[in-house]
Amino acid sequence: MIKLTVNGKPASVDADPDMPLLWALREDLQLTGSKFGCGMGLCGACTVHLDGQPVRACSLPLSAAAGKKITTIEGISASKTGKVVQAAWVKIDVPQCGYCQSGQIMSACALLAAKKSPSDADIDQAMSGNICRCGTYNQVRAAIHDASATLKKGA
Repeated sequence: MIKLTVNGKPASVDADPDMPLLWALREDLQLTGSKFGCGMGLCGACTVHLDGQPVRACSLPLSAAAGKKITTIEGISASKTGKVVQAAWVKIDVPQCGYCQSGQIMSACALLAAKKSPSDADIDQAMSGNICRCGTYNQVRAAIHDASATLKKGA
């Protein structure tokens, strides 16, 4: 039994410690917002936060998450930054197909938690591991700038 803290709540998963965290989240805990994209940690669709840092859940063994705080897209709105980023995503109308967007939002939240006023270069660097087949990169950047401005105002 592997004990986790997911979105602020204790959880236990009876699974192989080498199983990817993504499958424990999706199959065992029914948190299906994080998506399977490539299985190699290259596309970002599976991004979650592990102790506040963005990680690729498809390639992270479950054992590496034991005893750590995991935040998924289902729990990101518990933070002020998460609420603001999700509101900016809606305001800017970022998603097209939407498949990659949970990972995009998770990476954006981690960026804004670390850097309140990111430049375009900061955004490009932080988001470089998140692939969007629909090409919403300009909208993603605009939403991050919008969220940054809102956070600076103290909303």
